[in-house]
Amino acid sequence: MPSTREIRRRIRSVKNISQVTKAMEAVAASKMRRAQNQVLATRPYAKKAQEVLSYIARLNTTEGDLDVLINERAEIKRVGVLLITADKGLAGGFNANVIRSMAQFIRKQRAEGREVEVITVGRKGRDWLLRYDPVVRAEFMGLGDVPTTNDIAPITRILLDDFRSGHFDQVYAIYTDFVNTLVQKPVVQKLLPVEPAETDSAMAPDYIFEPSAAAVLSEVLIGFTEVQVLQAVYESSASEHSARMVAMRNATEAADELVDDLTLRYNKARQEGITRELMDIIGGSVAE
Repeated sequence: MPSTREIRRRIRSVKNISQVTKAMEAVAASKMRRAQNQVLATRPYAKKAQEVLSYIARLNTTEGDLDVLINERAEIKRVGVLLITADKGLAGGFNANVIRSMAQFIRKQRAEGREVEVITVGRKGRDWLLRYDPVVRAEFMGLGDVPTTNDIAPITRILLDDFRSGHFDQVYAIYTDFVNTLVQKPVVQKLLPVEPAETDSAMAPDYIFEPSAAAVLSEVLIGFTEVQVLQAVYESSASEHSARMVAMRNATEAADELVDDLTLRYNKARQEGITRELMDIIGGSVAE
């Protein structure tokens, strides 16, 4: 059995870890509440923007460059993936789950004879790809807890430019959808080309565009695609902070349980030591 000094040292070490994890839990809880309010506030707008994009894809007045964004390619040769992970770890299975979903998606695409290139948002996804499968088209890190459209604009521009130029034939976003504090679900969402709404969906019978349909709808497509990317980043941020808060809470509880167990072992070891000393004293007095 370890000595009482060694057990005391372990107890002190575990208590220090418990204090750190408790502080990290408090920080993550504060960030989670802010991120959760943000994602819930923007989700209705992002959902309506997706509906409008689907309606645009059904319009018969599209022409020129606009068709590139809403028409399926005859042959899919290369697929672009926007992978959103965290810059930091210590968030339970948050990063591992979304990376696993991306790995499964890549294997499926390659089984169909398609190339895959990834635009990464977050250090963890970038590091995994560089270690196992170097197909990184671009990388973005350090967006912060509350990114803005200015932070997202370069990401959207790369996706749109690569799709328009024919470098990508399809573009998907893989991120973690925020369900609630305890549940976060990795999702794969198709961004480009925009899929048209179902034919039975209600929409206006006709539109009048000024100066032209292509000019107006092109700006709408770019802006609303940016909204989809921004919402995916918000969902991922809220999921990250929720997962980290839960992970740190579990770590704190585990540390407290370990301290209790070590304290019990320490008391037993101390009691055994006292018993041995008493037996030595009794044995010495009997020998006399």
